[in-house]
Amino acid sequence: MTGPTQPTLPLAAEPVAPPRRRHRGRRWLIALIVLVVLLVAAALAGEWLARDIVTRAVKQQAVASLGVSDASSIDVDIPGILLVQLVRGTIDEATVSAPDLRIDDLSGSVAVTVRDLAFRGDPTISGGAASVTLDAAQLQALLGTVDGFPADAVGLADPDVTASTEVRVFGAAIPIGIGLRPGAAAGDLVLTPDSLTLADAEVSADELRDRLGGLADGMLREWRVCIAQYLPAPLALADVAVTGDRLVAGFDIAATTLTEEALQAKGTCS
Repeated sequence: MTGPTQPTLPLAAEPVAPPRRRHRGRRWLIALIVLVVLLVAAALAGEWLARDIVTRAVKQQAVASLGVSDASSIDVDIPGILLVQLVRGTIDEATVSAPDLRIDDLSGSVAVTVRDLAFRGDPTISGGAASVTLDAAQLQALLGTVDGFPADAVGLADPDVTASTEVRVFGAAIPIGIGLRPGAAAGDLVLTPDSLTLADAEVSADELRDRLGGLADGMLREWRVCIAQYLPAPLALADVAVTGDRLVAGFDIAATTLTEEALQAKGTCS
């Protein structure tokens, strides 16, 4: 006699793992990276193109305003992201420089920086600064245009411009050395006697007059050289100093509208 039959239970189904989506997630990540790279590349290309166009335009304007013929010697530097500044309509700062620029009798290294260059409508700036740097040979060429100045023996010895000449007394040649302190006044480079030597001995202005009389007047005079006449009128000579073996003239640029007429007009001296 067999025992009671037990009901047969169905076997429990094994849990099925959800489909893996790891590969799909990787594809989205790769697509996102590619998109970012393309956007960055497009932005860089746009930035490069914008800089190229603006740089060319600035160089052309600099050539016109400075009266030079070769734009290849002119450098343009615009810090920051230019595309953002172009969208705003204002370039925060721009520097135009030339390491060896010649304008008539003036030659040297020139750098001009303007601030807040707004270019929608008539271009304007809020101000800026500029510098012209001359070595001894360039300064000698400039001072050679001044009547009576002993430009053949011009030198630079911080803080003075130096020059030498000689006077003849009873047939004897007496060498005189002059140290001239540079300054600025009304658009002029002003050279004021600061130190004197007579036959290699240091003397004062009164001592030089006592020994040479009226012959000393030419060595004790103040010399003025017009710098403004070579540069655009918005540049106002502010200070001049000898630094090492260079003479550096600094200019202030007032807020102004940068019309073609204003940039091409040269400054004047008193």
